[in-house]
This record gives sequence, structure tokens and C-alpha cells, in this order.
Amino acid sequence: MTSKIDKTRVFVAGHRGMVGSAIVRQLEQDPSVDIITRSRDELDLTDQAQVRRFFAENPIDEVYLAAAKVGGIYANDTYPAGFIYQNLMVESNVIDAAHQNGVQHLLFLGSSCIYPKDAEQPMREDALLTGMLEPTNEPYAIAKIAGIKLCESYNRQFGRDYRSVMPTNLYGPGDNFHLENSHVVPALIRRIHEAKRAADPVVDIWGTGRQLREFLHVDDMASACLHVMRMGRDPLAKLTLPQRSHINVGNGKEYSIEDLANLIRAEVGYGGDLRFDVSKPDGAPRKLMNSELLISTGWTPRIGLIDGIQSVYKWYVEQ
Repeated sequence: MTSKIDKTRVFVAGHRGMVGSAIVRQLEQDPSVDIITRSRDELDLTDQAQVRRFFAENPIDEVYLAAAKVGGIYANDTYPAGFIYQNLMVESNVIDAAHQNGVQHLLFLGSSCIYPKDAEQPMREDALLTGMLEPTNEPYAIAKIAGIKLCESYNRQFGRDYRSVMPTNLYGPGDNFHLENSHVVPALIRRIHEAKRAADPVVDIWGTGRQLREFLHVDDMASACLHVMRMGRDPLAKLTLPQRSHINVGNGKEYSIEDLANLIRAEVGYGGDLRFDVSKPDGAPRKLMNSELLISTGWTPRIGLIDGIQSVYKWYVEQ
């Protein structure tokens, strides 16, 4: 007679998004985990009553809070109210409901845009709240900072173990490839791919192309999320921030947007020209994360940008 093994019940909020789906793929490899998911039609995370009822009716041990309204410069600049409202509501509802129903372990996913526009590079965790934010995504950044502080506050007041990870620019399968509302990697892949198909001689790209960015494949991000959720408290003691605030997730490598566009152009096989529209905003001139703390705990990224672009373009064409 075999004894029943209790599984860890893990709720992944935002499981259909790029990061959430990557977390689910990795959790599925662990037979000791029972994954709990709900679609937006089944559970509206901006609705406090629905979220409270869901947590009350479903025993949960851990939460990965990957649900968020996300987008690139254009989307952030065009829909600021949606970005701050929806993200504030989702994180407030989920974090409080988790606490009210005795969930001890939660991982909140933020963004590198929480750091000041002129933060010293590479950006360390203790740069948070030391200067003005980048104007084009300030509402989104404020919402993510609020999520960090929610986790800190529940840890401080109630002894919860709610952790926050701040990823650099992510890309990968499951990304949003909308021409205007997506992040730079999927937007460039689609734009250059369609230019090749239409035999267009030129592809227009926002900004000067000189702005520098760091890019991390979403599967590396998912592995970092599981690593941070499962590691002991000792590595977090290395943080000098109040309440052991948050941990950066990046790979330490940066590329100009022009270099990125040329990598994608080579992968797509597009022979036309790239034209940079300097009348459009660049955003922050440079965004490089200092991920020494996370790397010191034993996590390492595994997917380089060239291999990552190849795999994502293949996925995009197949879709």
C-alpha cells in the first residue's frame, strides 16, 4: 500500500501570458506540484469580490503573481490610466486575498522600469526611489513599486514570505506581437517579417536606435522565479534594503536597439533598410540591471540573445 503524497498547490496568476505560461511549463516538470490556474473569463483579478471568493474556495500554498497589463513605450504613453489602475487592482486584490487566506509564500513580478531614469548603471536594488522615473512609463512603474511595497508591508506586519523579482526586458514564446502595443523585440520581429513578405524597402523604428537595453529570454526568467521562490531566507539577508525588498533578474548583457534590429533583420532574412524616427521617444537612454545578488545564490541564465531570437522567430512563424 502506497502512502498519499500531498502536493504543493500553486496558483499561477496570469498563466496565459508570456511569463506565466513559462512558469507553468517549468512547474509541470515537478510531480510534487499541483498547478491551479484560472482564465480571465473565469476569474477577473481586478474584481476584489471574485478574487476573495476564489482564494476562500481554493486551498493554495504558493502564488506566482505574473498577471499584469504590460506594453511598450507607445502603449504606456497612450494608456496611462489603464496601466496604473489595472496593475494596482490586480496586485492589491491577489496579495491581500492570499494573506487573508493564510498563503505564506508569494512571488510578485515587477519590472526594471521601477528604477529612476538617471539611475547609476548597472541598476542596483537600492536605487529604488532615489530619483525621478522615466515619464513615458511612470504610471506602470508606480504600480509595480506599490506591489513591492505591498509585499514588504505584509512581510513586516504579518510575517509573510512574499518576495519580489524585477526582470529586465523579457521576450519569448507567448509574447504580444501587436505592432504598436508590444515590447520592442516582438514588435521588431513582426514589423521586419511583414516588411520582408511585402517586399517593403524600409522599416521604420521608433527613436534613435542608440538606447541600450538588456534582454532576457522568458524561460530564463521562469527558472529564476522558481529559484527565488524556493531558496531559503539566508540569501535574502544579503540585501541591505528595508524588509529585504526585491531581487533583480537579468543577464548583464546590453545591446543598442539598432543592434537588436540588425540581429532580427539577419534572422528574418530581410534585405531592406532600417530607418530610425528620431521624432519619437527613446525612453530611458540605458537600462542595465545589476543581478549580482541573484547570481550569487546559484542561478545563471542559459539562453543567449541570438539563440533566443532564433527560437522566438521560429515560434512566431509557426503561430
